[in-house]
Amino acid sequence: MDLPPLDPLDLQLLHALQLDGRAPFSRIATVLGVSDQTVARRYRRLHKTVNVRVLGMTDESRLGRQSWIVRLHCIPDVAEQLAEALAKRPDTLYVTLISGGTEVVCGMKPRSRRERDELLFDRLQRTRQIVKVTAHCLLYPFYGGSLSWLNKSNALDADQQAALRLPAPEQFAGAVPLDAADEALLALLRRDGRATLTDLQKATGQSESAVKRRLDSLRSSGVLYFDVQYDHESLGQDISAMLWLTVMPRALADVGHSIAAHPEVHFASATTGQANIVVSAHFQSSDQLYTYLSEKIGALDGIQAVESALVLRQVKQLTYEPNR
Repeated sequence: MDLPPLDPLDLQLLHALQLDGRAPFSRIATVLGVSDQTVARRYRRLHKTVNVRVLGMTDESRLGRQSWIVRLHCIPDVAEQLAEALAKRPDTLYVTLISGGTEVVCGMKPRSRRERDELLFDRLQRTRQIVKVTAHCLLYPFYGGSLSWLNKSNALDADQQAALRLPAPEQFAGAVPLDAADEALLALLRRDGRATLTDLQKATGQSESAVKRRLDSLRSSGVLYFDVQYDHESLGQDISAMLWLTVMPRALADVGHSIAAHPEVHFASATTGQANIVVSAHFQSSDQLYTYLSEKIGALDGIQAVESALVLRQVKQLTYEPNR
């Protein structure tokens, strides 16, 4: 199905929500110079046509947890079934089918070492249809997380961004502890980042003032941030690719930060494994991908090898949507 193109006001609204996912529509309207009703109407339309959603995400490093990317090479007739099963797991962030439908790539955020080991060393290793499993721990994020591609769109000018951008998270030594009410709050926000205070009260059993304090604390600590999910095809980004770069250790930081500045890049991180930088990027065409590899990636010093693979289907993107 062809998706409707987004106009400048649509992009401004998406950028505004990326800067503050829970900003009231009245505040966004003031910054954009339109009415509250216009912002609300645009949001409803974008939700219906290009699947725009604001989702509450957690920075696992602030909780003392690790994030992983797992690559699963399968026999062809089970890859889609495996991807669907992984998508239902609460510890997977995204699941994609690549490499002609014989490889599944998933982002994992296990809550404990036991959960990590149960999946990597027990369940997946005992699945006979999986030919090979490689797991890569994310070591240093160059781009992604709270830094969305929408921040590269420049849909809002500097003054508009300043009016919506929240203060940088505080720095804490050690992991930020969570209690049961925090977990309940985060669980609901993962499904709907703009859930009302009434819904958050019901989920946590806390008063409105307590919910506001917890919400403010989780955001100021950097544990909670908000991301805008949407169909990339609406921006003409029909081609999605994953790149695995093998970079000389001395050039790792320079290459990573250079790639993070590329407008095509939505995610980049240093990782364990022979390929030590993983990149997710979006393009308008395969020709644009070729130009990117040959001219931008090819121009960076210290890259020894590049593996690229097209994303055939996004089975899970941030949340599991079984009916999609």
